[in-house]
Amino acid sequence: MNAGISIHVVDVATGKVAEGLALSIERLTGTNRELICAGQIAANGLFAELSEHSAVFESGHYEVSLDVADFYRAQGQQLPRVPFLDVLVYRFGLDDTQQHYHLPFKLTAWGLSCFRGGA
Repeated sequence: MNAGISIHVVDVATGKVAEGLALSIERLTGTNRELICAGQIAANGLFAELSEHSAVFESGHYEVSLDVADFYRAQGQQLPRVPFLDVLVYRFGLDDTQQHYHLPFKLTAWGLSCFRGGA
C-alpha cells in the first residue's frame, strides 16, 4: 500500500457504506488551515479524492470533517432539530509520511468508531 491517507466510511446502523456522505480534509499549521480536498464517499465506501493528493501529506496535524446529520437526513432518517452529531470533526496526526494511514469510520447518527489502520 502506498504512503498517504485513505478513508472508508460504513453506516453500521444499516450495514452499508455511507455512499454520498460529504467530507473534507484540512491540514492544520499553527492557526492556519489548508483545505486538501472535499467530496463524497463513493459507492465502494472510500473517499476517492484522497488518492489524487497523496503527495501533499506532510508530517503534522489534520482534520477530517464529516457531514453526519446532512447524510442521515438525506437517507430519510428523522433527527432532532439539534442533532447529536452534526458535522463531526476528527483531528489526527501524521508522523511518518512513508507509512499509510487508513481511517475506517464506523458511523451512526448517534456515535462513531475510528482507529488507525494501514500501518
